[in-house]
Amino acid sequence: MMSEDVVLDSGGVAGFLSATPPLDALSAQERAQLAGEAVITRLADGEAAVDDAARATGDVWVVMAGQLLVWAPEDAPSDEPTDVVNTGGLLGVAALLLGEPIQVTARANGVCTVLRVPGRLVMPVFSRPEGVRYLAGQVSTVPGAVPAPFEGILGRRAVGDLMHVGPVVVSGDISVREAARRMTESRSSYVVVPLAGGEYGIFTDGDLRSRVVAADVSVDAPVRTVMSAPVRVVSEDRVVTTVLVEMLEHGVRHMPVVDGRGRLLGVIDDIEMMAASTRRTFELRRTIARSPSAAALVEASAGVRPLVVDLVHAGTDAVTTSGILSVVIDCLARRALELALAESPGVHRPRFAWISLGSVARREALPSSDIDSAMSWADDDSVAADHLRLAKRVHEILDACALPADTNGALASSRRFARSGSQWLSASQRWMREPLVDEGLIMSSLLVDGRVVWGDPALHTVPLGIRRMRLDHPEALRLQLLDALSTKVWQRSLRTLLSPRRETVDLKGQLLTPIVNLARWGGLSVGVGAASTPARLAAAMDNDLMTAPDSRTLEEVFLQLQRVRMQVQVDQIDAGRTPTDVIALSDFSSIDRRLLTDCVREVAAVQKRISTRLHNGVFATGAAT
Repeated sequence: MMSEDVVLDSGGVAGFLSATPPLDALSAQERAQLAGEAVITRLADGEAAVDDAARATGDVWVVMAGQLLVWAPEDAPSDEPTDVVNTGGLLGVAALLLGEPIQVTARANGVCTVLRVPGRLVMPVFSRPEGVRYLAGQVSTVPGAVPAPFEGILGRRAVGDLMHVGPVVVSGDISVREAARRMTESRSSYVVVPLAGGEYGIFTDGDLRSRVVAADVSVDAPVRTVMSAPVRVVSEDRVVTTVLVEMLEHGVRHMPVVDGRGRLLGVIDDIEMMAASTRRTFELRRTIARSPSAAALVEASAGVRPLVVDLVHAGTDAVTTSGILSVVIDCLARRALELALAESPGVHRPRFAWISLGSVARREALPSSDIDSAMSWADDDSVAADHLRLAKRVHEILDACALPADTNGALASSRRFARSGSQWLSASQRWMREPLVDEGLIMSSLLVDGRVVWGDPALHTVPLGIRRMRLDHPEALRLQLLDALSTKVWQRSLRTLLSPRRETVDLKGQLLTPIVNLARWGGLSVGVGAASTPARLAAAMDNDLMTAPDSRTLEEVFLQLQRVRMQVQVDQIDAGRTPTDVIALSDFSSIDRRLLTDCVREVAAVQKRISTRLHNGVFATGAAT
């Protein structure tokens, strides 16, 4: 028996769609259009649902009755299927979001009726909350269904890999009406306008709503008058993960992609980057940024931890989730500062900078992270007491948002972490000359991570004082290394990880911190200041003391530990507990206990190898000592 098309009126199809998540989130008009273009097929037992000609169409298959068995591309038909799609289930969603052909093989398990629908009509649902819940549910309840494709979206892929359609390019002189017509014709959400000097402007469907319709601007106005310009561009070799965080950080949903010669390849948008989860992050950030009061900000912050939980349940890797969380925390800090400023008329708004420190600044925050901060102000704006009161109020608001202040006192409300720009510069230069005086070693380590989240970046002057450490202050750099090597990984865990006694481990302080400290030193040894831990490790590769294998080992262990930390803390949130890094060993699975044992062993081995090279007279400046 071969497949046969089934005739069913569009009303019947629309009725089926109205009871099928997430397609039930479409409007009645959208469902009617979908039903009008759908094709129903009855498959015989064992018959393929998707033939070779249909793999690259971008369509989606919905099981109306029966069951499909799914095999991964590398599996033989005799292998056990990796997934099952039951009545009401969708096939081809991951390929649609990736913009790639369907790779899996799906065959009917008995007689099966499927509905083939155009992907372009399905895509809008994944920008809505119902689409987010559907994707999260697929990842958390169906083993193997979506995680692999989503790791492809969010892992090491380059944005150039997502460029499947050329850009829609127009002149800035055409009317808004004509630009909208071009967008409709090309089924695009944007048009790009080339500018002088190799830059670009962009006009999106969002601009059409907010800058034209809502602002009562004539549709005959030139598009250049309502476009965003110049816009940030991204090179085709950039990793999707980092571009996603950059889009969130700058509040943009579209970024032109260029090749090595600066030629426009296309435009990446947030739905290609991470489907609906990205949109939810934008919505949360918008709610935070528009909070009219501290109480409203506290209410908005209640959405932060659920966002992290949903990202993890949807298969988002720990590094990306940490980056997104860090961006959202910066947004909360920025809004808390603006609200505190409204209560502090004595502080001059343009004359100071708020600096994020620690894991948030490195884009490595977790739900348990506390808030480290510093403040710098212009030299002629020296009313320190006003700034300290402002910082205290900011941390009061953040504390109410479940973002507690650093317990070690690295806070902008402390005089030690609140100075003028020239005072910071002078102090950093002194730390280089005398790193053991006035906790210079510790202070330089804290401030080198700093990232300005509000105010003039030029007021963060510490990088100026330490940027030539490896050339002008090799002794300070050597002490940075000795300090990093003195932070021993939790050696006791080698004896206790498999012990039945109720031992605890601090995943951050006893396992992660040694890697972070080595990475910071490694970055400074090659002139890299503020950066993430993986970026510092990659930059430090082959700096004489840290070999390429050492760097890769530390990066791999760091990523594994971040994965474990993130999953543990999400599990704690799910269980209604406060997230923490201090965990009883008995709470880990045997697999994770073995993983932690391996992590301990690998980090300790790298520390020992670097220490041996140091004592043998090698130093990370390219010369022996």
